[in-house]
Amino acid sequence: MRLRFPLHLLFILQLALLAGCDETPTGRSQLALVPENLMAQMGEDTFDQLLNRQPVSRDTQVNELVQCVADKVVAGAEASYPGLAFPERWDVVVFEDSSPNAFALPGGRIGVHTGLLRVAETSAQLAAVIGHEVGHVLADHGNERLTQQLGIKAGLLVVGLLGEGELGHQQLMQALGIGAQIGISLPFSRTHEEEADLMGLAIMARSGFDPQESVALWRNMAATGGGQPPEFLSTHPAHESRIKVLETSMDEALATYENASPADCSTS
Repeated sequence: MRLRFPLHLLFILQLALLAGCDETPTGRSQLALVPENLMAQMGEDTFDQLLNRQPVSRDTQVNELVQCVADKVVAGAEASYPGLAFPERWDVVVFEDSSPNAFALPGGRIGVHTGLLRVAETSAQLAAVIGHEVGHVLADHGNERLTQQLGIKAGLLVVGLLGEGELGHQQLMQALGIGAQIGISLPFSRTHEEEADLMGLAIMARSGFDPQESVALWRNMAATGGGQPPEFLSTHPAHESRIKVLETSMDEALATYENASPADCSTS
């Protein structure tokens, strides 16, 4: 149902479009117009769909490991970016899925596929992935992509001039990085991926995980995934390009790691 609002709200919309330019935690200019409470609601709704459609792991040891790593990563993120607003709590769920994926959604939801645990051979490698995904959320990449994809529709959504049905649920899910088949992660832009890589590197180091394991993780990913299409054909960075980006900030991450309390997520 279309909602009708006074014309003065259109003027507010114009102001929002002009004032919506902000900066990500790394200092990159960003246009993200959707209110944070709405992004959190979309994250919650998407996560609920996943819980309804995807089987959840009942392996106690696996769940304890993932929860431990996620808790330490979130604590490291809060220490790395103290000026950001964080969810009051993060829900962490391990899904039974053979694909080596993980994701984080606005509002504090983290999902890890069991297939990732066959590629991430150490808790530090798992921390690299979770840190990367949390980086996407903290940098508001879903909001930015939603604004870009929907254009003026996103602006109209800000002031409530479009009903939910007109916006398109699938467009919302794609902006959050979830594909048409629930649980399948979609790549963010190369800029977003590189930014999340660098933020994830800083986060895992502050969390007490060896940042060098991030490089080992992506070498494992390369070995598991086989050949990739040429980088210019995909928004997702090739593994070697990703590793090069990580290595440019490795010295700084190692210095942070040396001053952090070592993370221990060993399970009995």
